[in-house]
Amino acid sequence: MFGSNVLKGVLLLARGKASGIAEFGGSPDALLASLAPLIAFPLVLTVLAGLNGQPEAAFIAFLSQLSICLAVSVITQGFAAWAGREALWVRTATALNWSFWFVIPLMFLADTVRSFLVSAGVPQMVAFDLLIFALGIYLFWYNCFTVRAGLQVKAIAAVGIVIITNLVVALLTVGPALIDHLMAKS
Repeated sequence: MFGSNVLKGVLLLARGKASGIAEFGGSPDALLASLAPLIAFPLVLTVLAGLNGQPEAAFIAFLSQLSICLAVSVITQGFAAWAGREALWVRTATALNWSFWFVIPLMFLADTVRSFLVSAGVPQMVAFDLLIFALGIYLFWYNCFTVRAGLQVKAIAAVGIVIITNLVVALLTVGPALIDHLMAKS
């Protein structure tokens, strides 16, 4: 459908194989296909919340989620243009968007490992905190590796772009609630 094998690309990148980046399409259609599910799920939740009598709050939440979703592609494009790698940004952004879904099986795996740790006598919260930390480190590495393979930049540049992207996403995630909280206090 996309002239690529998304699942194969995600799994290759997850194992540290730079060749995985070639499995993602580098066309605008491939990028839009990678954005579609990231937009569709918040849109469905918005419609459901709107039907429950909260249309304004639902619409604001959707716009926030849409901004978060598009931020990765916009930041990737901006960095690629700055680094002289503009021809590579669409494939990289496409890979980053699809890699988001890799979190789901990782969470199931982490929960299974947590269960084994708790069964072995590790306190529940210690096991949970340890696995969340390990998952966070791995996902940070995975995103850095994807950026490095996709934009063909040095590791330090990939780390920088992932840090900037995560800071912007965090701001877009927390920002609306913080503004709402501050407005309620006024």
